[in-house]
Amino acid sequence: MPNAGTEGAEKPAAEQLELASYLARNAVDALPQRALAAQLAGAAREGRRLRVKLGIDPTAPDIHLGHAVVLRKLREFQDAGHRVVLIIGDYTARVGDPSGRSTLRPMLSGEEIEANAKTFQEQALRILDGDPELLEVRHNGEWLDMPLTELLALVRTTTAAQLLERDDFAKRWAAQEPISLLELLYPPLQGYDSVAIDADVELGGTDQKFNLLLGRDIQRHYGKREQSVVTMPLLVGTDGKQKMSKSLQNQIGITDPPQEMYGKAMSIPDEAVAEYRRLLLDREVASASGGPSEGASGDLTASGSSSDASSGNGLAADGGAPAAPPTGAAARDAKRALARDLVSWLYSEEDARAAEQHFERVFVAHEAPEEIEEAGFEVEGETLYLPAVIASAFGLSSSQARRLIDQGGVKLGEASVGRGQYDVPVAHADGQVLKVGKRRFRRLRAS
Repeated sequence: MPNAGTEGAEKPAAEQLELASYLARNAVDALPQRALAAQLAGAAREGRRLRVKLGIDPTAPDIHLGHAVVLRKLREFQDAGHRVVLIIGDYTARVGDPSGRSTLRPMLSGEEIEANAKTFQEQALRILDGDPELLEVRHNGEWLDMPLTELLALVRTTTAAQLLERDDFAKRWAAQEPISLLELLYPPLQGYDSVAIDADVELGGTDQKFNLLLGRDIQRHYGKREQSVVTMPLLVGTDGKQKMSKSLQNQIGITDPPQEMYGKAMSIPDEAVAEYRRLLLDREVASASGGPSEGASGDLTASGSSSDASSGNGLAADGGAPAAPPTGAAARDAKRALARDLVSWLYSEEDARAAEQHFERVFVAHEAPEEIEEAGFEVEGETLYLPAVIASAFGLSSSQARRLIDQGGVKLGEASVGRGQYDVPVAHADGQVLKVGKRRFRRLRAS
């Protein structure tokens, strides 16, 4: 891959165009058109690294593969010698990002935000390079904890009309649904992050496009050089229908155990397999993949308004439709290869082989795993209340455990636990394998 480190000042412009094309591949937007190539060339001439920004609000503790799409793109900028600035939104998390929302987000406590931020940062380093020359981690509380006079100066940069152009705000306004002043504050606050850290490039999902472009407007108001914007597709979840989200329970966490990660990957619909591989694994993708063309002409209008921006998307070079997903044995093999490669990427090839063997044993041959973690229970009488054991062993509530039993999702030994069968004899439970759902096992031991 082309390298654009600080020694790139002597490289010809053609190499910077090539690097821009590489970095923009798979993206939905690279705006303004040709800006990234110009920035790379300018950084090479000046002998400096670009500052590539990603802002994350720690509203949840764990990273899933949907987050990994953007993190992997950031890693590519690092591999090209540029500096990623990861902004932990400890202040913007208190406001709540309204992107894609029809209601106000619940406000988290400071303790929750701090705990989530710590976990998120640790997990991000499974993908990002932690070299201090290539990674800078900041909290936006450093600059957003500002005097009221500074906040008033910030909000003067943006009009209510601009904010109501946002798709989610526009829909709520048209439906006469409430929009809080707190939510309207979010885009200017996120934009000010770019001012505070002198961002050259900002990355995000397609749902962040408005916020990222508004950041350019706010930088201009503060007399700063305007960032370019790269948006990445939203990865579909394991249901194949909606974007990956923990709240929708369709996520694959990047710290999921290898066996669980492999099993979840095997549940991805056949038609989504190629997209997972394209966005998460493949290092080189043909320019005809439908990504933006950094070599195209055009720019924002002279006013630089966010609403005047147009994307640099292009169709496949031959104008053809994407190839149909494989079927039958080919689809099965493609999915197994994806599952192996995901585990190898985030763990190791040895873990991937073990996860595949586990899957074959449990889900193909329908045998119990070779190694099963034990779950102890205290003996109080002759019967065991099974929902309490399930809740304790798998981190569920008792009501969730009862629902799993009633839905036929629990087996004890070789027999399914019947609806309403919450109390089982201790003598029957001790030493038996408890299976909950498709992938969770425990061997019960009386203590």
